[in-house]
Amino acid sequence: MDLEGRTVVLTGATGGIGAAMVAALVARGAHVLAVARHPERLNALARRHPAGAVTPFAADLTDAIDRAALFTHARRLLPAPSVLVLAHARPAFGLFAAQGDDEFDALVRTNLTAPMQLIRCLLPVLQTHTQAAVVAIGSTFGSLAFPGFSAYSASKFGLRGLIEGLGREHADGPVRFQYLAPRATKTPFNAPAVDALNQALGTHVDAPEPVAETLVRAIERGTRRRQLGWPEALFARLNGLLPALIDRSLARQLPLIRLHAGGATAATTPSQEHRHDPLPL
Repeated sequence: MDLEGRTVVLTGATGGIGAAMVAALVARGAHVLAVARHPERLNALARRHPAGAVTPFAADLTDAIDRAALFTHARRLLPAPSVLVLAHARPAFGLFAAQGDDEFDALVRTNLTAPMQLIRCLLPVLQTHTQAAVVAIGSTFGSLAFPGFSAYSASKFGLRGLIEGLGREHADGPVRFQYLAPRATKTPFNAPAVDALNQALGTHVDAPEPVAETLVRAIERGTRRRQLGWPEALFARLNGLLPALIDRSLARQLPLIRLHAGGATAATTPSQEHRHDPLPL
């Protein structure tokens, strides 16, 4: 897919990876409809790029009125959007027993239900093109459930299943569906408890700019599934083939993970800006 001249709708645009993806898309000549919750951050993002390259649109994707407004705005753009990138997320780092029903509801609404609703909303617009894409920026934890991230992993497993199912449901149409999963990435959005766990476990943490560049290249190439990073890609594959092997490896890390997850209340602040996660194996 040649991105030059295309309109790309990108959610979570002011997050670490989201903002870096905006820059990579603009560098390829795309026009980006940048979506996030905070207007001031969106306007600052737009000012960093040439006039007209980035259109800021403030929206809470869990709100039906905001989604309808986004759809109305998107379908009026010329050219109409042909790429939807879902790069938003809500975090949930902490011990499962300490998390409440409201947190679970908000987590699933943001990470899974809102993507379902937004894809359904924009799909008719995407289908007007001979070539289009829906791209979910997932997580290693969408393939490998992790202690301290049980609920978050469940939401990301669901997102991966959604994209895989839609890809098969629309296999004979113009819209391709891609699930691209970064590994741990250094952004200001990471809660201190997550950063501390990464450091304690010696987890490799990527800078957002090369991650974004890899993701945009995957969009151009039409890569259906991609786990970034080694050995994370191996562990995700092993978890599907030999989960007991991963069970044993993570069991050795459990005391340290519990130590950090037990005091992680600051990690559950609501957000639609994307973050990614440690894989200490």
